[in-house]
Amino acid sequence: MGVKERQEREREAVSRAILDAARDLFVAEGYRHVSIRKIAEKIEYSPAAIYSYFASKDDIFLALAEEGFRILFACDETAPRVDPIDEMRAGFWRLYEFSKEHPEYFALMFLDRSVPRISQDWQRFGFVREMKNRMAAHIRSVIDAGYFPQGTDADRVFRILMASIHGVAVMRLCERLAPTENADALARDTLEAAIAGLRAGIPHTFHPATCPNDRAE
Repeated sequence: MGVKERQEREREAVSRAILDAARDLFVAEGYRHVSIRKIAEKIEYSPAAIYSYFASKDDIFLALAEEGFRILFACDETAPRVDPIDEMRAGFWRLYEFSKEHPEYFALMFLDRSVPRISQDWQRFGFVREMKNRMAAHIRSVIDAGYFPQGTDADRVFRILMASIHGVAVMRLCERLAPTENADALARDTLEAAIAGLRAGIPHTFHPATCPNDRAE
């Protein structure tokens, strides 16, 4: 291995150590309560060394958020689903699975209200907007195919189904369920109830904003 390759690997290893330490601290103590100095102390580096890798604490968070979203949107290698409802259901179920498989990323991206918005760096997070647009387009195709009543608002469907699955994920992470209660079953039932209600054409009182103000954005 050449000197340049060795240096690059060492730099990648330090960067990884910084991100892992910051993620753990952000989740354990809350983003606003963690400083660059605290991150440096955890990995036994100087604050100046941290700044040679990341320009700011916000930059560290944005790097972690990018990782998290890329994990969440990782392509599913299973065969495409024939039923459009099944495909839509699977998209929202993936968020719940993500909350179980990567709880630290889920907590950082969706629960901490003090983190920066990813909209400050849309060039980096363009793939997030693209994935949301793809999901919205699929929901519109489901409506157009007659699976939901004509005139159903795709943004409303997205928000209602997101809330149903997100709510159970938060209850599980925050340990708001009894030991005998099955979080997976509750998540499944809640999602199915929301889909059934939407398909039945329940009256809507919720009206999504034209430009949703998501915490992550």
